[in-house]
Amino acid sequence: MTDWHVITGEYPPQPGGVSDYTRRLARGLVDAGDRVDVWAPPVDQPECADPGVTVRRLPDRFGPRALRRLTRELDRQPAPRRLLVQYVPHAFGWKAANVPFCLWLQSRRQDSIWVMFHEVAFPFDRHQSVSRNALALVNRAMASIVASSAERAFVSIPGWRQMVQSMIGNGKPVEWLPVPSSIPVVRNPTASASVRARYAGAQPLVGHFGTHGTAIRDMLDASIPPLVDASGCHVLLVGRRSDETQRELVARYPRLDGRVHGTGVLPDESVSLHVAACDLMLQPYPDGVSSRRTSAMVALSHGVPMVTTRGWLTEPLWEASGALEVVDAADPAGLATAAARLLESTARRDALGTRARALYLSRFDMLYSIRALRDADAESRHLTAVQA
Repeated sequence: MTDWHVITGEYPPQPGGVSDYTRRLARGLVDAGDRVDVWAPPVDQPECADPGVTVRRLPDRFGPRALRRLTRELDRQPAPRRLLVQYVPHAFGWKAANVPFCLWLQSRRQDSIWVMFHEVAFPFDRHQSVSRNALALVNRAMASIVASSAERAFVSIPGWRQMVQSMIGNGKPVEWLPVPSSIPVVRNPTASASVRARYAGAQPLVGHFGTHGTAIRDMLDASIPPLVDASGCHVLLVGRRSDETQRELVARYPRLDGRVHGTGVLPDESVSLHVAACDLMLQPYPDGVSSRRTSAMVALSHGVPMVTTRGWLTEPLWEASGALEVVDAADPAGLATAAARLLESTARRDALGTRARALYLSRFDMLYSIRALRDADAESRHLTAVQA
């Protein structure tokens, strides 16, 4: 049995993909027989209690008081202490520039520090402002401090492995740990059929799940109107701010009134039922689909065919799998063409859905991550025993 001290910048009821991931990870480790303490920022809502998972709320968002509390409480725990950091630069406050937190991690080198890099750093771009490029520079310095402090590192996409490896140093492993779906699958065909009837009747129903950030919202704006025009489908937008996206689309394109629907925030079970009600999912990403996109994992895990985009972060496995339709991220209108064509063939959709589910179970399911972490833990303990 291993005691895991999971340090995260967000944890339910706080929203976010890392929040959902960390909760599922904690539950999975407990189910496998380990003990888990989660250290997270304060909340003003009731806790999401899970058997066996101890959530320890800090007094601030990894500022001085929180770091003092962490130091005091961790030092009371028996050594060796396994710290598993869920690293995203913006999740630890200080406007994504919390250098003191990174230096605090560096000071804990007597502990066994493992880091999961969900994101490494804000990107450089010659077209963005000086302040944003300055943040990118600070983020790289932060990531370098964190990586060099780690005994072992994991990345959410293979594309970041080389960068992290250059920071962590030779001889320390950097492994790809895919991020699974944040929404458990609920199999209730009757309830999903009711959702479908409510929004689309006998018409095709195309879904989109996500948090509706600006970049993805722009891609939906370019793809949904021509898709509805070409296929006569209804579009169901699910997730945080989806109702805002729906209102903006209808205001800009009045012909979409009654055709595009937005649910707003839903409980996980309801999200699952809504996704399962769809004929296909439209999931564009400006940097391309990748293994860090939990919204794409939701479609895969439900076996719903997906039309998405390729970009600079897209790994080769996506197109090689034959489990989804992929178009270039620079051509969001091409999403409409691909989706309309897919709606014409039930057989193609069924085949894609079957392959999508199989791909998810073989590469992305949370059980895969739990097994990888516990195997790495066993290997680490064996090496420690041999060297003792």
